[in-house]
Amino acid sequence: MAPVKKGIIERLNAGEVVIGDGGFVFALEKRGYVKAGPWTPEATVTHPEAVRQLHREFLRAGANVMQTFTFYASDDKLENRGQNLKITGAKINEAACDLAREVASEGDALVAGGVCQTPSYLSCKSETDVKAIFKKQLDVFMKKNVDFLIAEYFEHVEEAVWAVEVLKTSGKPVAASMCIGPEGDMHGVLPGECAARLVKAGAQIVGVNCHFDPMTCVQAVKMMKEGVEKARLKSHYMVQPLAFHTPDCNCQGFIDLPEFPFALEPRILTRWDMHEYAREAYKAGIRFIGGCCGFEPYHIRAIAEELAPERGIVAPGSEKHGMWGAGLEMHTKPWVRARSRRDYWEHLAPASGRPKCPSMSTPESWGVTKGHADLLQHKEATSSQEMKHLLEMQKKAKA
Repeated sequence: MAPVKKGIIERLNAGEVVIGDGGFVFALEKRGYVKAGPWTPEATVTHPEAVRQLHREFLRAGANVMQTFTFYASDDKLENRGQNLKITGAKINEAACDLAREVASEGDALVAGGVCQTPSYLSCKSETDVKAIFKKQLDVFMKKNVDFLIAEYFEHVEEAVWAVEVLKTSGKPVAASMCIGPEGDMHGVLPGECAARLVKAGAQIVGVNCHFDPMTCVQAVKMMKEGVEKARLKSHYMVQPLAFHTPDCNCQGFIDLPEFPFALEPRILTRWDMHEYAREAYKAGIRFIGGCCGFEPYHIRAIAEELAPERGIVAPGSEKHGMWGAGLEMHTKPWVRARSRRDYWEHLAPASGRPKCPSMSTPESWGVTKGHADLLQHKEATSSQEMKHLLEMQKKAKA
């Protein structure tokens, strides 16, 4: 029999660093297995080999949480705005659990089943209706016996609390991660208050993911920690940010940037940026450290390498990567060999190679959120009349 792995709370209680995986949605879109727009994870059924391989690459890079690829895998999202997959949410969720478990068993990794925000909430459906959606996903996670649960990518703390309340009925450890920055959720609830509400609802780990760059996310989690402590509560903390620089974002994050989602590459963080992020997160008391959209395995490897002294292990993927460029000592060109040191890479200011491009953008800032007519979702495809209205709105926003 395989040895029993320590659970997520046991690891965090012991002060261990837990490294999450990266952004499956963006990574698989770039590889041709996810459609930008709906961003749904039917690849777990249609192309399981692609999902399995990405899990393996993150495991090799040092991740010890394999998160099920179940982002936007609720039935209301799978049939939103003209999407007609003819694959049920249950089938997608089950396949995702099987793939994550298969790869997790190849190392010391845990499987986390994840739920996220729903079109039903944005369309002002009732608490009962929204919770029923989470319950359907939870039923699969219980059937597949995932190790713990994550409610992630929530813009509104109210919906995140509903998700936690449902997941908590499982008896399994629950983490809750919101896609907010220091300005708080889309109704202005600040990070500290969001975190306190989530802990009171039953979350044992709280934090943020997506929408903002690493340092912004670390700042938001620090605010969460302050809020939890002020409320005299206790929690562990997690952070899984974007791999894109977002100094120009407003409270909506990177989806308001004009480059979203197809021209974000100039903003990508280097592996050396990830070293800095990992260290800052650790110094802030965060022990569950991973990534979201834009994160590739080499980014996760950089986190694992930065925190290798604290973890006491070196990831298998580092076999092919000399620390701080040490492998360049074997390069044929002498000027490249001269770059095989930490001091060079740590202080480099990379050029973009785009002399006509600005360093920052102006977010579109439409200012719509739950309750606004433009966010009401439906099964029918977006109509030409709707598109006409959206283009008029875009013109007004830019003006």
